Amino acid sequence: MTMETRYLGLKLAHPVVASASPLSANVDGICRMEDAGAAAVVMPSLFEEQLRAEAAILERLTESIADHYAESLSFFPSIGTYKASSDEYLETLQTARERTDIPIMASLNGVTAEGWIEHARSLESAGANAIELNVYYLPTDLDETGAEVERRYADIVHAVKATVSIPVAVKVGPQFSAFGHTARSLAAAGADGIVMFNRFYRPDFDIDTLEASRALSLSSAEEIRQGLFWLSLLHGKVDASLAASSGVETHEQVVKYLLAGADIVMTTSALLRHGPEHLTGLRDGLEAWMEQRGFSSIADLRGLMSIGRVSDPTAYERANYIQLLEEYEVDSG
Repeated sequence: MTMETRYLGLKLAHPVVASASPLSANVDGICRMEDAGAAAVVMPSLFEEQLRAEAAILERLTESIADHYAESLSFFPSIGTYKASSDEYLETLQTARERTDIPIMASLNGVTAEGWIEHARSLESAGANAIELNVYYLPTDLDETGAEVERRYADIVHAVKATVSIPVAVKVGPQFSAFGHTARSLAAAGADGIVMFNRFYRPDFDIDTLEASRALSLSSAEEIRQGLFWLSLLHGKVDASLAASSGVETHEQVVKYLLAGADIVMTTSALLRHGPEHLTGLRDGLEAWMEQRGFSSIADLRGLMSIGRVSDPTAYERANYIQLLEEYEVDSG
């Protein structure tokens, strides 16, 4: 039996991948996940806003030194000792590539085409096997149309692909009026892969202080269903690799995502809850499930439950929704 799969043109030992999280922010964490069995690791995102702020700090530092006499220079920190987070990120990436045998994917989170392009080149030079564009864009401008938002995404992908030669995946949220069309547009713009789905930050209100509160909630297995639907629909219909993300707690979610049509399955929340060693259970659980049911390869089960291959496609359609509501029984007790 073989567990091998391909993602973004990269050959992976199996489909279970550690997605971006604090666990992959340093070399030791990346090595620990490789030891636990991760087929690949995605590093946390470099944020354009942070990089711009650091550039502004460095510029002010340079100007301050230039405006003072030579004898006063000792009072100011040396520019040569200033290390931005981007420098540390690139060092981590380069060292991780040297110390591991699995693909390391870098991640970028930006808001302008210029921000993506500039840093994508650096990530490629540092040895990234691929780049994941974590497009976290919230259209808060009420005059901006859905078509304009889609075009922004496609423009970002096109700009980065024109800059680097390594594979590029784009991680998106499901908040599109016609996600299938969006996925095809991203592939047409050059995306080698599409990661479904990004979990947008959702603020809460503190009714005592009357302030917006910040809280990061980890995903649960219930969140798998939206990804299952779109993977099932897009499998075989989009010219790009498909990655599943969100809601992966046990090997059962891994199996379901693969049956829907995913090339790989990413997990973060489960690793934050249980530690990197949880990867071993996910991989071994998948392998045991395949052996019990006589599957000899990942290719044999991938997309087996996609909408184009199931015997009853109405399970994915509106008719089934209506039937479910009609059959639902209210507890009178």
